[in-house]
Amino acid sequence: MARTEPARGMRDFLPEDVRRREYVIGVIERVYERYGFEPLETPAVENLETLMGKYGEEGNQLIFKILKRGEHEATGQADLALRYDLTVPLARVVADQRGKLPKFFKRYQIQPVWRADRPARGRFREFYQCDVDSLGSTSPVIDAEVCAAVSDALVELGFTDFVLRINHRQLLTAILESAGVGAPQHGDALVALDKLDKIGRDGVANEFVARGIEATAGNRLLALFASTAAAVSLDDAARFIGTHEAGQAALANLRAIFDLSSRTAAGGRLRFDPSIARGLSYYTGAIMEINVPNFAGSLGGGGRYDNLVGMFSGETIAACGFSLGLERILVLMTEHQMFPPDLAMNPADVMVAAFDAAGMPHAMALAAALRRRNLRVFVYPEPDKIGKQIKYAESRGIPCVAMLGENEIQRGEVTIKHLASRQQVVRAQDNAGDAVRELVGRG
Repeated sequence: MARTEPARGMRDFLPEDVRRREYVIGVIERVYERYGFEPLETPAVENLETLMGKYGEEGNQLIFKILKRGEHEATGQADLALRYDLTVPLARVVADQRGKLPKFFKRYQIQPVWRADRPARGRFREFYQCDVDSLGSTSPVIDAEVCAAVSDALVELGFTDFVLRINHRQLLTAILESAGVGAPQHGDALVALDKLDKIGRDGVANEFVARGIEATAGNRLLALFASTAAAVSLDDAARFIGTHEAGQAALANLRAIFDLSSRTAAGGRLRFDPSIARGLSYYTGAIMEINVPNFAGSLGGGGRYDNLVGMFSGETIAACGFSLGLERILVLMTEHQMFPPDLAMNPADVMVAAFDAAGMPHAMALAAALRRRNLRVFVYPEPDKIGKQIKYAESRGIPCVAMLGENEIQRGEVTIKHLASRQQVVRAQDNAGDAVRELVGRG
């Protein structure tokens, strides 16, 4: 027999899962739109050349490639790929549609992405990203507003103890150069540093050695971070890099972001952390990650990527964005019971029950009238004993049953029973919607 479970790292979503997902997405969309961001969607499949070379060495290995089709299939070559993230497709769209877009383009995008990664707790091969990006300005206002938007979204979802860690790629470059790491090895050093919170100081030191980074330079680099990266201040970084011009400019940019963010929801949550490297190679300025206690990995990350759109258009277009990981948010919210108690997890507000086949046309008419009142209605599809029908409604969590027996049909009435309270009322069918709304608390 064929296997019935989904492919490893993929999942089926049952109704309760979808309802929780839609709730989270709805909250995030409302917050993003309050900041003036507009929706955008892109195809699941991109040209392979669009994605390759945009995510660094490790990212390239995680791209799901699609073999050529038809007569070209036997070559084993790939020309398409499932999208790895939503940022590179955004850059492609901006380059392709530049003439139709405003000077300052603010968009959000919530769609699935695919990565050939090793599945783990909160990490899947297919997952949703909730991206928010702003293009067209190098102002630190943009960076601060992105931080504020994702902070507001998490607060509205019920998170209270998250930290938004921030660093700067140009400051990282200055730190690497000041430590004595050669320019050709900057990429290797950043990949290793990006794992500091996962493999620890000793693990990063070993990876430095494996990547050929001179021991003295690696030790100087790690010395800056002391026992915990959170203890390093902007002033500490400033002293470490001395008169490094680009590094000092990056520090000034970070100070501006901190100052602007102090007026927003992100203000009390923003922390400087020089260990953040963000493995993706397209970042050019401030880089950010959101973390919560006792959860491995981040709830999302982002930063400034002023050169990425230029890879497609040949012109420099400033951009900054952030991506929240929907799957990880759902895992935490489910584990900590953070969903609203009144989140509807049942299929309907009321079930219409007919006693025999002759009553089914009347049941369909009543259901149509109730739906016109914006009620969710389930019609029990078979004539059955009323007790059995009520038990079915109870098993599905449907709060009310509208019963149409022969007497009710003759009188143009309906008997409505609220299952939890056992309250039962008889109403004219024209007024059934008001009665159901009152019983389920939706009046």
